[in-house]
Amino acid sequence: MQPVKNLEIDNKIKFVSHEIRNHISVCDMYSQIIKKYLEKDRYENPSVFNALNCISKSLQIISMNVTDLKSVNVNEPVEIDYKTSVEKSVELSKAYVEDKDIEFEVFIKNTVKIKIDENRFMSCIVNIIKNAIESIEVRGKISVIGEVRDNCAVLKISNNGKPVPSDRQNRIFDCGYTSKQSGSGYGLYICKKYLNSQNADIELVKSNKNETTFKITVLL
Repeated sequence: MQPVKNLEIDNKIKFVSHEIRNHISVCDMYSQIIKKYLEKDRYENPSVFNALNCISKSLQIISMNVTDLKSVNVNEPVEIDYKTSVEKSVELSKAYVEDKDIEFEVFIKNTVKIKIDENRFMSCIVNIIKNAIESIEVRGKISVIGEVRDNCAVLKISNNGKPVPSDRQNRIFDCGYTSKQSGSGYGLYICKKYLNSQNADIELVKSNKNETTFKITVLL
């Protein structure tokens, strides 16, 4: 029999999750309504439609994380197109650029169907690119290069911003560790945990004054 205190906590989590999901549904519904009205009026602005698509995808990722509150095993691997998913992730990430001057280089050499939870996969890519944006003070470059080889889908994300201190590089995937003043220390830890649970991995390839590169590998 479950202890009363644990049962109360479990119920509270379910209640809060339910309310959050309700409001997520409202936000998603209205973003879709706006999109339909714009299409009906033949409004032509790719940036606006891209923003609405990004909002919709972000809401899906939020919903996934809310589901995590109720279950420890919520991976839903499905077959997705590797190239398409990476490109969508990059577009989502650009929302964090704000007033910085950042050049994006995106080149996915070839593609393949990978079996993975797309929301988790995309949230990891967004997290890495967001960190890259934050490491660039005013002006810089972010490269996202991918290819399929040796039964793996490999993605390298690089930036020329502030490097990770050499004495901290072996700790960046530790739970709770962060080098940022406002950081939680959970981002990279969660990325690695998500990927490791789905035949994938992430590693820091290098970080110096010229370039910081992360590599995500998905086994096929």
